[in-house]
Amino acid sequence: MDALQPVRKHLEYLLKGGGAHVHFPDVLDSFPVALCGRQVEGVPYTAWQLLEHMRIAQWDILEFSRNPAHVSPPWPEGYWPDAPAPSEPEAWQQSLQQFYRDLEQMIALVLDPEVDLLAPIPHGQGQTILREALLVADHNAYHLGQLVLLRRLLGTWPGSSFAI
Repeated sequence: MDALQPVRKHLEYLLKGGGAHVHFPDVLDSFPVALCGRQVEGVPYTAWQLLEHMRIAQWDILEFSRNPAHVSPPWPEGYWPDAPAPSEPEAWQQSLQQFYRDLEQMIALVLDPEVDLLAPIPHGQGQTILREALLVADHNAYHLGQLVLLRRLLGTWPGSSFAI
């Protein structure tokens, strides 16, 4: 029996947005694509920039966790899109689908009983799969909260009583 099975299930729950976190689909799937590139005064990023940043960072962490040949993008410019809006409307859905695919792959890695969550990643500098999974969950939750705030400011969050 895998002694870390309860930890794996807790990580899965957290990665999916469980607990005190809002769930990804509740924020992202209904985001009005027409507004994803809209700049809100006083906010340094758009929803598009946040989604792309989350997707790129999550992909980078996933690939680092499982691929010794992976090379991370340059920091910070490699983790943010150049443009505030997608070049085409389909790009939002494509980015969202890739975000979900990579999230599912991270969850699969965490749930694999053959993966030692506590062993240092051989090509890392002391990182473990547990640490990387917690990093993904923390990073995603942080930026998902920013997306909720953007939706409130844009007047598209359910029950939002104010908009810019």
